[in-house]
Formats: sequence, structure tokens, C-alpha cells
Amino acid sequence: MSALVATVVADPLRTRLSDAGLDALGQAAAGPARRVWLEDGVAADLFFEGDLRAARAAFAEALAGQAADAIVQEAAGRAKRLLVADMDSTLIGQECVDELAAFAGVGERVAAITERAMQGEIAFEPALRERVALLAGLKASVIDEVLASRIRLNPGARTLARTMRARGGRVAIVSGGFRQFTAAILERIGADEDRANTLEIEGETLTGRIVDPVLGQDAKLAALEEIAAGMGLRREETLAVGDGANDLAMLGAAGLGVAFRAKPKVAEAAEARIDHADLTALLFAQGIPRKEFVED
Repeated sequence: MSALVATVVADPLRTRLSDAGLDALGQAAAGPARRVWLEDGVAADLFFEGDLRAARAAFAEALAGQAADAIVQEAAGRAKRLLVADMDSTLIGQECVDELAAFAGVGERVAAITERAMQGEIAFEPALRERVALLAGLKASVIDEVLASRIRLNPGARTLARTMRARGGRVAIVSGGFRQFTAAILERIGADEDRANTLEIEGETLTGRIVDPVLGQDAKLAALEEIAAGMGLRREETLAVGDGANDLAMLGAAGLGVAFRAKPKVAEAAEARIDHADLTALLFAQGIPRKEFVED
């Protein structure tokens, strides 16, 4: 038996948490639990004793059909000093290569390949090269157009990064996408560093090639390990979040790996999943109350 905590976070647009509802949830999933509110009606911790694997399954079953998530973990060591985040469909709501493809007139073809790659049905690197090849001849200026008109941060992304940094943590964007986009998202959310692939540009035109080497699943894992080692951190002090199959190794190696509105294969494999709440759930999961968030 271990000292555990289940952080329950609701989608406030669809449901509100209550004392009675949380008590019933805790009793159904874990037995007697001590409740601590992190934001009234939105997020709360339930502390209890139990087996971690069994508790995760019990909370998932108890919350089925409800617009709320539960992140269950060891109560000790919840606060993290490093956040490594995927970009496409995680920090932002779009897949950048798909948005570029729409401008190139090959949107449907590229989106279909993207979906299969993120589901883990096809290998990431050849799928990425195939998609980028279809962009050959596109004006590089389209990147700025896409950033301005189509790319939007997912709710909570900026608050997540700013709060982590204000508490002395480091935030790294590690993406299988492109540095032409991650550099801009780094500025928007206030992250510390970004690692991604680079679209090759000759003159003012995309060549349809990627500058080698291609950053994929292994590189994401390596980035997590390298940054943590450089900071002198233990595994338990790291947090990773992503949605696609190429995030699996990174999520598995982090102290807490969170699947954010992820593909089924990823959601099933990850230690924690967020299907309803926004990215601030990663702050609540560390026991940080809303009043301590750094917001605009």
C-alpha cells in the first residue's frame, strides 16, 4: 500500500465538481479519501492509501462518461522541475504540416498520412518525409501566414509554461514538427528551449526535404534524458506531455507521462491521460492551486 493522490480536474464548461460528488467518487474508487480543493468546482486532490495500478483503473472506471479527468500518482514527489512538451495537437491545436499542406493544395493527402503516423500505424520518419515531399515548391512565406492565421495555442499552454518557470522549473518544446514553428510557439508561451526538425528552404521556396537528422521518437526520449541530466534531475522530477505514437518513449521515461487528448494507443499506454480538462491540469497534478498560477 502506498500514499497516493488522485487529482480530479473537470472541464468547467461541461460540469462542476462538488464536495458530495468527490466524496462519492473517492469512496467508489479508493475508499476513504481526504479532500483538498485546488480550485472550487474545478479541481481537487483526493489523498488515500492503495495500489497505484489498481487505483488508476478504479478512477478511470468511476469517471467513465463524465467530463472530468483523474491523474493518480504517488503523493510524494509530485512537484516537477522539468516539463518536456510535444507541440502539434498538444501545446497547439493544429498539426503544422497539415496546415502547410492545405496551402499547397494537398491537405487531404497529408492529413491522412499524419493521422496514420500519430496512431502508430506507420513509422514516423518515412511518413514525415513523405508529407514534406508534397510541400515542394511552396513559398516559405506561407509559414508566417500559417502561424498568424491558423495556429492557436491550446487553452492553458501559456499558463502552464509561465507557472512552471516562475517556480524555478524549465520548459522544453520537443517536437517531430518543425523549428520554423516551435521557435514561434516558444515565444508565445515563454518556454526555455525548443528542439524540432528543420524544413529545408532554398531561396524563398520549400524544397520538400528535411534537414537531417530527423527528430523522432528516439530523439524525443534523448532530449528528455539530456535536459534532465544537464539539470541534475532525477527521473521523478520530470514531466512529459504529448498525444502521438512518437511521444510514447518520452512519456514512459518521465516521472509523470501524460497523454493529452491523445490517440487511443497513446492514451492506453500512458500513466495519466487528460481527455476533458485543459493543460492547466498538469499544474493541478503537481498540487498547485489556481491562486498560484501565473496568468495573463
